[in-house]
Amino acid sequence: MADSGERSACEATIEMLQKACEEDQSTAFSRTEKMKPCTIGASGICCKNCAMGPCRLTPPKKEGDEPKRGICGATAEVVAARNFVRMIAGGSSAHSDHGRAVAETMILAARGEAEGYRVKDRIKLLEVAADLSIEVADRPVEEIALDVGEKCLAMFGQQEGELAFGWRAPEARKEIWRKLGIFPRGIDREVVETMHRTSIGVDQEMENIILQGSRCALADGWGGSMIATELQDILFGTPTAIKSKINLGVLEEDQVNLIVHGHEPLLSEMILLAARSEKMIKKAEEKGARGINLAGICCTANEILSRHGIPIAGNVLQQEMAILTGAVDAMVVDVQCIYQAIGELSQCYHTKIITTSPKGRMPLAEHIEFHESDAIAIAERIVETAIDNFPNRGKVDIPDVSSDFTGGYDHEYINYMLGGRFRASYRPLNDGIIDGRIRGVVGVVGCNNPRVPHDAIHVQVVSELVANGCLVVMTGCAAQAVAKTGLMKPETAKDVCPQGLYEICEAVGIPPVLHMGSCVDNSRILIALTEMVKEGGLGDDISDLPAVGCAPEWMSEKAISIGHYFVASGAAVVFGVEWPTSGSQECTDYLLEGIFEQYGNSWHYEPDPDKMVAKLLSLIDSKRDALGILGKRERVLFDMAARRELSID
Repeated sequence: MADSGERSACEATIEMLQKACEEDQSTAFSRTEKMKPCTIGASGICCKNCAMGPCRLTPPKKEGDEPKRGICGATAEVVAARNFVRMIAGGSSAHSDHGRAVAETMILAARGEAEGYRVKDRIKLLEVAADLSIEVADRPVEEIALDVGEKCLAMFGQQEGELAFGWRAPEARKEIWRKLGIFPRGIDREVVETMHRTSIGVDQEMENIILQGSRCALADGWGGSMIATELQDILFGTPTAIKSKINLGVLEEDQVNLIVHGHEPLLSEMILLAARSEKMIKKAEEKGARGINLAGICCTANEILSRHGIPIAGNVLQQEMAILTGAVDAMVVDVQCIYQAIGELSQCYHTKIITTSPKGRMPLAEHIEFHESDAIAIAERIVETAIDNFPNRGKVDIPDVSSDFTGGYDHEYINYMLGGRFRASYRPLNDGIIDGRIRGVVGVVGCNNPRVPHDAIHVQVVSELVANGCLVVMTGCAAQAVAKTGLMKPETAKDVCPQGLYEICEAVGIPPVLHMGSCVDNSRILIALTEMVKEGGLGDDISDLPAVGCAPEWMSEKAISIGHYFVASGAAVVFGVEWPTSGSQECTDYLLEGIFEQYGNSWHYEPDPDKMVAKLLSLIDSKRDALGILGKRERVLFDMAARRELSID
């Protein structure tokens, strides 16, 4: 295996990779070295949507050769477009199924049929009800919650009209969607239609295929993901800033270590209740443990961090590293980003892998199926399984590596911090951008990918953005990468920010990099961008804002869906690693340039981190220039004479 220091920027991960090497254990990192990617598949020009193929539409060998076509006659650009929007459909379905589960749970909770679940944020419930045109006056909370849950659940099967949460977008953006015919109708309908259009012999025009991809992606961002985020806030509480720790050093040698891994907090919230109960703590002590230590991996970690400050053991590429410590008594998983390999690895240590979802089972794991209607009892059984496994530990190697950080920021809390409880407003943020104290806002999101050094590109890109005066908001595994560096501590601002950004961070009490939650919580960023537009002074649409997004180490279909719903919502997006349509120049040019005319922004691809930062700053500056605020504008204190000269049109 290559030098561990070249594989990751994370000290704890490097230590565990060295252990894996010494003990001849397979990990995602070692398998990456052995498994070379299929260049044809990676470039998006392999079609296997019927049994006449697979058809590999490799570029012509020499100039003048006829371009290859599929057996059905499909051209490279059509095949690339189909594969691209099928990735959108896959990502959208993952986020949307998450949202569906939360809506179903909210209905059960409102009916009193799910012990342990209840409305924790009444104000958020009333706000969401108002957005959905649900009557709230003089009605019990449970009735309102039932109506909200049922209306959100109905959005999945909705066949006509417009998704209600899409009405939250700026007016100018909604008109673009209507003009292009891409305002999503129903969440499931857009996924199904995308799969239909891309099957053999249906939609064979590249631009039309990608338009449906946009509608499907918007059904994720302004539908499934937004439902998941909003209803989770109602059920479990809207996050507020909270301190915690991150990295493998949060594991405890003398406690039962229980890791929750996956994406849906419906499970992890109940496990948290069970793990903190006196009954379970007493059982742990009877087994010789000092207590129960709960930690998270991947987006489940972000969910329980944001609401409870539960420490994060690591991001997606650290799931195997956690098992390698020998200290994890149980890893409880639900759905998404869970490697089948952890089942095999757990056989070499004492860790129990516990699958809980009927949608996600794996070999060499114990299955304890989770049902919200009996959540507490099942959670207690899971925790007890971890406790019973504690005495079976062998040698423990926990890296002495962890970092403090602050998470739990969302668009409501940012609004509150900027203006207080009675004057909550994005005005200070907009003014900071107009005055040049903040150069722009960048959302850095996405996964880790072992094809590039783990965490390294995230850390480099974000560090340079902050040094250039950008306020950065982050979600997912990307946020966890940067949380390890100290950039998510408010006191760090004075050391890493230029004067203008530092002054704002100090005045508001925020770090220069804000942890905004899990991957479904990218919908929070959509709302924050919309609030910036509504506040005024930075244009009439999201496409006017000096705000961009990027995913430096992406790997999941979900990242493609997220990126495309941001582009369709008006934000420029830059991706690293590989570009999934690179085998078709025509399709790539359309995504990177052609759709700018439709959406006011487009995709960008730049795998080199230095060039990625340059591209992001250039995109921000171009928007500042269009707004007439490219140069720094100093505040001017008006005297009374100057005020008399003001005119209002």
